[in-house]
Amino acid sequence: MTNWIPACRLDDIEQEGARRFDHSGRTYALYRSSDDEVFCTDGLCTHEAVHLADGLVMDYEIECPKHSGIFDYRTGEAKRLPACKNLSVYAARVEDGAVLVELPG
Repeated sequence: MTNWIPACRLDDIEQEGARRFDHSGRTYALYRSSDDEVFCTDGLCTHEAVHLADGLVMDYEIECPKHSGIFDYRTGEAKRLPACKNLSVYAARVEDGAVLVELPG
């Protein structure tokens, strides 16, 4: 079973930016593309558990602020070492200006 959870307002995320979102003891990262699409991944780097929302967002990628591993935030794919394990991704949508994320349980 999944639930659509309100995470923030679209305006809370800069274009080509990221924002941290915590829910039920887990950390997620929300992303807003240059054309206002929204995406959601696990919020911690799979290499050393650093908060990805503090990293650099560019061209559908997030760069970890600690060791510069890169992930495609649309698919979760690890694209540059030292990150070698993919992120989990979660459905996200905008409804009446609110960002909603589909999370398990």
